[in-house]
Amino acid sequence: MRVRFPAALAAAILLLPAACATAPAPGETASDPSGARWAIVIHGGAGTISRDLPAERKQAYVAGLRAALRTGTEALAAGEPALAVVEKVVRQLEDDPLFNAGRGAVYTSEGRHELDAAIMDGRDLSAGAVAAVTTVRHPITLARLVMTETPHVLLVGEGAEAFADQTGVERVRNEFFDTPFRREAWERARQQEGEDRDTVGCVVLDTAGNLAAATSTGGLTNKRFGRVGDVPIVGAGTYADNRTAALSGTGRGEEFIRHNVTAAISHRMRLLGESLEQAAQHVIHRTLQPEDGGVIGVDARGNVAMVFNSTGMYRGTADSAGRFEVAIWEDVEE
Repeated sequence: MRVRFPAALAAAILLLPAACATAPAPGETASDPSGARWAIVIHGGAGTISRDLPAERKQAYVAGLRAALRTGTEALAAGEPALAVVEKVVRQLEDDPLFNAGRGAVYTSEGRHELDAAIMDGRDLSAGAVAAVTTVRHPITLARLVMTETPHVLLVGEGAEAFADQTGVERVRNEFFDTPFRREAWERARQQEGEDRDTVGCVVLDTAGNLAAATSTGGLTNKRFGRVGDVPIVGAGTYADNRTAALSGTGRGEEFIRHNVTAAISHRMRLLGESLEQAAQHVIHRTLQPEDGGVIGVDARGNVAMVFNSTGMYRGTADSAGRFEVAIWEDVEE
């Protein structure tokens, strides 16, 4: 179902023109003939996304978002559970070099890659997260194993790598995550403080009525001292509760941690009776500062939110009613 917004808020989620793939390509559909209700929202990061983005690169982002969204819709229509779907979609985004997660992760000040990820199950608030991993191809999968195979929530650095040794997840050399685009961004950031803070995320309502959220990132360009942002901090960058919503954030991680952004949205819904949209709008536009970032969410009824206070946010949503859309900026003008 489509979410209706007051005119003053509509700009936050207006979509790209049809020419930029705001609908399924020929032969694609998000409609579920079984009638079972489901919904999915994804993001590929929020920030200062220039409207001068080269057309070829813009179309590549759109294609990457649409491909990930298609993977999620097919899985949901087939009845796969929310937790499996968010992991599957984020794994795909981790393999897409366009996004700051996995293969396209940004560089640290030492010229390496340190990856963070988190996943959360709305059924019982189970969660797993990893931070500062350097050889795990799919950090989101390791995060899920932290949740299912240990009594812990967050493993970091060498401990997370040791756990990866035990679980047999796919490993790669750190250079695997190198991309020319991120190296150029790192070289620029070495001359001034880095601001590349993209992230990828997925939130899902499945046909059984369960919610899940997953988020993955390479962090901040040129980050130092083992810096960890909001993504692996449950309640900051990632949260899911069947009573309210599944949420994934992207932006200035330190601010998302300070304000416990995703948990704050959920708590406003549960304690104040606000809708997902109302709660997300309040936190993103009244708690955070302009250009801090954005959040995606889906609630227990299939309502979705894609709210941001930055120039743009790579995002997409689909549901069992046939909606299938991706977007980057606020308005419909190219």
